[in-house]
Amino acid sequence: MSKDKIFVDKKDKVSDFNFGKETAAVFDDMLERSVPFYKELQRMMCEIAVDFAVDGTNIYDLGCSTGITLSNICDAVTTAAKMDVKYIGIDYSQNMLDKCGERFAENKLTKDYSLICADLNNGVNITNASVVVMNLTLQFVRPLHREQVIKSIFNGLNANGCLILLEKVLGNNSDFNRMFIKYYYEMKKKNGYTELEIAQKREALENILVPYRLDENKALLKKSGFVHYDTFFKWYNFCGVVALKSS
Repeated sequence: MSKDKIFVDKKDKVSDFNFGKETAAVFDDMLERSVPFYKELQRMMCEIAVDFAVDGTNIYDLGCSTGITLSNICDAVTTAAKMDVKYIGIDYSQNMLDKCGERFAENKLTKDYSLICADLNNGVNITNASVVVMNLTLQFVRPLHREQVIKSIFNGLNANGCLILLEKVLGNNSDFNRMFIKYYYEMKKKNGYTELEIAQKREALENILVPYRLDENKALLKKSGFVHYDTFFKWYNFCGVVALKSS
């Protein structure tokens, strides 16, 4: 796994963050060092996916990047039960999808799968889904288009299907927000990132990653048709929610 050194050197001008070739090459390391309890979150999402996966349906990962989550879910579902499930990864970065394809080839994935290059801002077509995952993805969709994306997911889920949504979130007031961000940056320092790396990445993400508060995300789920949803993970400014489409 190549180490993330994208922001290690001081830049005269920090460009907007992107998910191109340079990022794709180090993205696995970036996730492990930047997402709190990353491996535990992977285990939790797999656990939930296994309970909702249904034979003959599709499992989607929107913003699948290098395919870690989709691959882990495939392994978990295959181990838990013999069922015919198709795995569909969607990402707007072809470089990420290329890495995803390499991962599936290395893991000798024999299950039916499809990798689609598409921008969620332009809409998404979800059909016959038992599970849809958005792992740190919705925050990169422009706010103007988020409701349509969640509605498309709701409409494409089968009865008793679920959406697993993990996001960075804002605190409920500015004091909490500053405190949570401080704790988050301390975690990144412990994982080997320097003050310069943290500052430059923050600047690069400023206009790209737009977080909502937890209650705003839940309101979006409710407005899009979900009645039942609950928090399965919360660590300062990171939150996981599972939403159920009732029968």
